[in-house]
Amino acid sequence: MAMPTPVNGQITDAVTQANVKVLGDAPAMAMGSIFQSLAHSTGILYENAVGSQQQLAVAAQASTNQGVIQIYSIDTMAGAVGTSKIANSDTASTMMSLVTALKAGQGVS
Repeated sequence: MAMPTPVNGQITDAVTQANVKVLGDAPAMAMGSIFQSLAHSTGILYENAVGSQQQLAVAAQASTNQGVIQIYSIDTMAGAVGTSKIANSDTASTMMSLVTALKAGQGVS
């Protein structure tokens, strides 16, 4: 109890006990706040991890799809490349010259 004051002793004791209670609760309140912040940060961490996994799964599906499309188009592309090479070369005129020479050779003998 405080020194003799004009205020009733019971009042000063009540105020002192309230102040002591606040000081006693302060470490527990601080730890509770820290734990809440930690839990919130961990939740955000997991949300970001799940979002990244989802985006990687979409990218993997897209790349797999493109790979399958390329695998299915190999025969078509090979035929197209071969056709364009033959069309751009002088093979047709060479073949016609060869056929003409063969026909001429058969008529002579």
